[in-house]
Amino acid sequence: MAFYQKKGKIPNKRHVQFRKEDGSLYAEELVSTEGFAANYSLIYHAHPPTLVKEIGEPYSVAPKIAVEKNLKSLSLSTFKVKPEADYLKSRVVLMVNNDLQIGVAAPKGEKMDYFFKNGDADEMLFVHEGEGTVHTIYGDLDFGYGDYIILPRGTIYQIEFKTENNRLFFLESFSPIHLPKRYQNGEGQLMEHAPFCERDIRTPENLKMHDEHGDFKVLIKKQGLIFPYTYATHPFDAVGWDGYHYPYIFSIHDFEPITGRVHQPPPVHQTFSGAGFVVCSFCPRKYDYHPQAIPAPYHHSNVDSDEVLYYVDGDFMSRNNIQKGQITLHPGGIPHGPHPGAAERSIGVEDTEELAVMVDPFRPFQITEAALEIQDPNYYLSWLEH
Repeated sequence: MAFYQKKGKIPNKRHVQFRKEDGSLYAEELVSTEGFAANYSLIYHAHPPTLVKEIGEPYSVAPKIAVEKNLKSLSLSTFKVKPEADYLKSRVVLMVNNDLQIGVAAPKGEKMDYFFKNGDADEMLFVHEGEGTVHTIYGDLDFGYGDYIILPRGTIYQIEFKTENNRLFFLESFSPIHLPKRYQNGEGQLMEHAPFCERDIRTPENLKMHDEHGDFKVLIKKQGLIFPYTYATHPFDAVGWDGYHYPYIFSIHDFEPITGRVHQPPPVHQTFSGAGFVVCSFCPRKYDYHPQAIPAPYHHSNVDSDEVLYYVDGDFMSRNNIQKGQITLHPGGIPHGPHPGAAERSIGVEDTEELAVMVDPFRPFQITEAALEIQDPNYYLSWLEH
């Protein structure tokens, strides 16, 4: 994130004595990624964040790869993924490469009885159905339909769902998730041409210091394994923090689409980026207004990247028979475009209510066994005239 935040109590200078009422020191922690060269925050703990009582045996959560090299267009019906009471067990990885992995989750409306930390990846949780609160050491983030929840790696969190049925589309990035650089000026401020601004970004609130001793279960993900840790003090024991490194929420409903007289290319929809991928938001908008415009996208060969679309709501103009929660993959190296009849059908239409999330990786995805269990094996034939 590009802007400074401060919550709770902090000392006037960094790296100086900061004492509690009883005279003992608060424990200062610097949290950052990419060493000391990237954004960071300073957190002031009631207790050192190193008080580990027990480390259990790790277990694997690595996805099982079914297709290592893919050149077939795929369609996945993700609402076929069955709900699970346990948040982590509900997460199903569908596609992976060396830069990121994506999947879906259907957690039931129960509060996690443990804390979770992803030590490998920044996480993007897109809320398709459900609402609740993400609790972190930085404070709380209330979420609902259409929210992108961005959790920097190393953030310990606990989700409290307020609805029984919840559907998430998630992405794990092995590099930091950023806002697009072209939207920012030299100081990091979002510029006037950006499709959203800082006012649209929700940062943690209701910071509460949990000065508690006990047995606190923290499941830490690292290199495809879950390491069960038991901490002696509550993970959310901060009296205050400040900096540029923290979780936040941006709602897809606050994305302001960029339109034109003729069809605009996908980069105008870009919302986030990482090393090796971009994320775009397709939102309700006015269609192209040239008198001879064809609003449906032209055929294109995304030679250097796969294209993944997660369909959220509305009628996606370029596809036939799209369902909520459907994922399509159009692999790099072959052209794709509108389904039969879509181009003609789009002519003269003035607007669309479509809502979708697109992920373009710049290295090919491998396909997991879980993805093949929910695929339509004949999707690649859907462009043939019938």
